[in-house]
Amino acid sequence: MNPHAAPPVTDDIKPTTKLDMTADVSLQLLEQATDGVVIINERNEVVFFNPAAEKLWGFTEDEVIGRNVSCLVPSVYRADHDSYIYKNRKTGVNRIVGTSREVTFENKAGDYISGEMSISTALLGPEKKRYYMAFMKGVTEESHRRKLLDLQNTVFQAISNDMQVEDVADLVCREVESFVPNTVSAIILLDENNRLSILSGPGLPRRYAAALENMVLTEGDLAALGNDLSEANSIVWDSYRSLGISLGLHNCWASAIKSRNGRISGIFALYSRNQYKLSDWPQKIVTGCVPFCSVVIENYEAQQHISQLANHDSLTGFLNRTAIHTVIKSMIDRPGDNEFAVFMIDVDRFRDINDTLGHQNGDAFLKAIAERLKGMSRSNYILSRSGGDEFVIVMPDSDEEKAVAFAESLIKAMQEPIEIAGNLLVVSLGIGISIFPENGPDGESLLGHAEIAMRRCKKEARGGYCVSSTADNRAAQDRLLLGSALRESLAQGLLNLHYQPQIDVRNNTLYGVEALSRWNHPTLGNIYPSRFIAVAEETGQIEAIGTWSLERAVQQILEWDAHGIYVPTVAVNLSAGHFRNRNLPGFIARLLSDSKLEPHRLTVEITESVMMTENEDTNMVLQAIRNLGVALSMDDFGTGYSSLSRLTRLPLTEIKIDRSFIMNLEHDANAQAVTTAVIGIGGRLGMTVVTEGVETVRQLDLLCQLGCDVVQGYLFARPMTPQKLEEWIREDRLQAVLQKALEERTAIGA
Repeated sequence: MNPHAAPPVTDDIKPTTKLDMTADVSLQLLEQATDGVVIINERNEVVFFNPAAEKLWGFTEDEVIGRNVSCLVPSVYRADHDSYIYKNRKTGVNRIVGTSREVTFENKAGDYISGEMSISTALLGPEKKRYYMAFMKGVTEESHRRKLLDLQNTVFQAISNDMQVEDVADLVCREVESFVPNTVSAIILLDENNRLSILSGPGLPRRYAAALENMVLTEGDLAALGNDLSEANSIVWDSYRSLGISLGLHNCWASAIKSRNGRISGIFALYSRNQYKLSDWPQKIVTGCVPFCSVVIENYEAQQHISQLANHDSLTGFLNRTAIHTVIKSMIDRPGDNEFAVFMIDVDRFRDINDTLGHQNGDAFLKAIAERLKGMSRSNYILSRSGGDEFVIVMPDSDEEKAVAFAESLIKAMQEPIEIAGNLLVVSLGIGISIFPENGPDGESLLGHAEIAMRRCKKEARGGYCVSSTADNRAAQDRLLLGSALRESLAQGLLNLHYQPQIDVRNNTLYGVEALSRWNHPTLGNIYPSRFIAVAEETGQIEAIGTWSLERAVQQILEWDAHGIYVPTVAVNLSAGHFRNRNLPGFIARLLSDSKLEPHRLTVEITESVMMTENEDTNMVLQAIRNLGVALSMDDFGTGYSSLSRLTRLPLTEIKIDRSFIMNLEHDANAQAVTTAVIGIGGRLGMTVVTEGVETVRQLDLLCQLGCDVVQGYLFARPMTPQKLEEWIREDRLQAVLQKALEERTAIGA
């Protein structure tokens, strides 16, 4: 049963008879008029409906006479139609009378039809009742073509006036929706990766738009669109029909958009909320819009390209210096509570890479760093290359705590080597952090404070981060405060050493432990070694910490011995500054003599920077320490840029492979190759090879297969207090770990 058919007449609705004007010539003229004529009485009931009107609406005269005239208007307007006419009757203001205008009406089949309507009114009969007469002329396809031509001209004029392309696209969608009532339209882009994205679709339901934007077209889809533009309907409608219907969309007309070079650049789609079948003229409108939609998309792509060139760095694709200033300004101007962090990041020793490997490989290195920074950042972070080897990251909605956590994650992520021209390079960054609003009212201040913090970081804590302060002298005050606290803590014995076991995998026994400095201040709290060691170096206390570490480690060995706990050796890390002191070997000799400790139970770890700054004093100090019988270990081998020839000239007994090479050992053939090479070098030079950062059984097995001698890492134990380590040894937890590893291997093998 057609929902638009006239309802049966009930007793309480008496049909109105036709006006008794059959003898009147005027009535005969109206009957024969080529335009549709509808007359309503004072109750808004249809009292005249000529044959031309029957043809336009599809209703017969008998189906309409006596019914409220709202049956002839689109269903979306019916509820307010009577009040609209009543207002005119009451006020006498002829807003609906006189001027001819284009309207849309709904025929019996449910189609929306355009027409030109003019209305006149008169007071008839002795009671002077107001009647309205409407003349309706169906709009021809020529009228539709005129509409499209007008819209096309409007679009071209808007583009020539430099209107934003997104606004032009919105204009197209709104105008087309006015051509076909109860519809929503969308201009959909197809990017270089064949992914759909919505350029404009103001009325499109959000869930439907999200579904479209997750679609990537196949080569088959593109070929089909190239052969027949109307295949777009199957892509943007057939695949999501059920979702569309659930959101109130019932029909779709779509066409692919071709650019001038023949590439499919997008899709124009028109969706109807009318659940009844419409005529084919909406498809004709869609087809007619395609040419100027193509122009809109071409202008959009041109603007994007110009913006890319003007605002982005050509090497990395990040924003350039000018653009990042603009972005920061817009974030500052945003109303409400608005806190964010600015990171200034500089690559350590990048000039050495450029000089050694050439500028082309230097560019490749920067691109690799940019990709890693992008991978560590969330989608709402803003990234910029401000010049050379400097990068800027803006982190929205961030306080200092969040910023520091992100900086630490960046530093950790950069520990994985980058392969450039056959070389594995480990990135070291200097990161300066400023916070808005604490560090400045404007972008210049924020970037300036972040840069000052970065340069301080490169000087004081290379490979780390520094947070800017509010006042200009805040950094110095911070160093002064921390330096003073450190000096006081050293004097009061507030520093302590934790110990991490090292396992000899050749016989599954304890090889020794590494001593690691820890500082938990009563008021400042737990302070990271990377921070207080840097302050110690800046304030000249690093040698005092080294001296204290050696004394405490030797004393701890004696205490363990007294408790019946045998720890073969303790490794103590000393900074590069220690080895320029010619008195260091004498101090170690007295320490061993006073404690009666065998020299082989003490290992001194040196950093690769010691080897890089090799000089006569350093060589003499190292040789003198080795002559005492104390072992010498090269810590974090492979993370710097030192030469292998220097390695052969130093009296080393041990090489420690940095944890950065072990992180991806299970999956990275390059990491395995480097680890194999280092183990081979150590073996051929008669050195013990120790690997840090072992966390999984698979890593352990691989290192054993490669011939590694000693391992340490979280698989066996975290750094522990002396008492905890003593318990670890007494309870023979090493064997428990080894047994668990054996069970895991067995389970995997099963």
